[in-house]
Amino acid sequence: MINLAPHISVKNLNVYIGDAHILKNISIDIPDKKVTSFIGPSGCGKTTLLKTFNRLLDRQNDVRIEGQVLVDGEDLYGKDTEVTHIRKKMGLLSQRPFPLPMSIYDNIAYGPRIHGIKNKKKLNELVEHHLRSTALWDEVKDRLHSPATRLSIGQQQRLCLARGLAVEPEIILGDEPTSALDPVSTQRIEELFLQLKDKYTLVLVTHILRQARRVSDYIAFIYMGEIIEFGLTEELLLNPKEQLTKDYIKGFIS
Repeated sequence: MINLAPHISVKNLNVYIGDAHILKNISIDIPDKKVTSFIGPSGCGKTTLLKTFNRLLDRQNDVRIEGQVLVDGEDLYGKDTEVTHIRKKMGLLSQRPFPLPMSIYDNIAYGPRIHGIKNKKKLNELVEHHLRSTALWDEVKDRLHSPATRLSIGQQQRLCLARGLAVEPEIILGDEPTSALDPVSTQRIEELFLQLKDKYTLVLVTHILRQARRVSDYIAFIYMGEIIEFGLTEELLLNPKEQLTKDYIKGFIS
């Protein structure tokens, strides 16, 4: 039983894509200012569940969603919910970084400009602040106006994280955010996650159990579209209650 105040509450969520029933009666409370990781074999529904949190599934055809996803008590799928307002609350890190085709500086300033910040001094402060918060400032401060695509993959992922933070989200979503990175860059991203949870709720999808153990406060094991078990990281990994969870952790399910 998770007794902390939830930031995201999922209630009886079902997702259908075409004739396929992808997520089945999902109910979970994700705690505020903690790191919660979804683990499970490929194709089990982890990424689909993550996409329900910022309504990215809206962009797919033939999708039907039933149930509720509440963020701060607001139903993301309520008929009067404004999608842009919801997505502003979410920062998203994908498997591979996708910097905008512009300078390092403009990647960070892009979101604040859209939301009305035009003052050059304010933008400069925001760019420096968020590059510092992702440990990039010292690496790029002398080339802020060079193309972001010239950065290494690891630097690009940190830049994408900084870009997401610049619009002041409440929640950071990560869909296997280190899968394309080398071990050093992976470690840096993991360290950032641990620092950021003081201010943000983080929800990650990972297929690496060691990573889930390193960074997570809570873990949910998903199998064939259902949440099999959810709990504190150490309890779930070291003393799982469900046989399916035990089999997955031992490597019997892949």
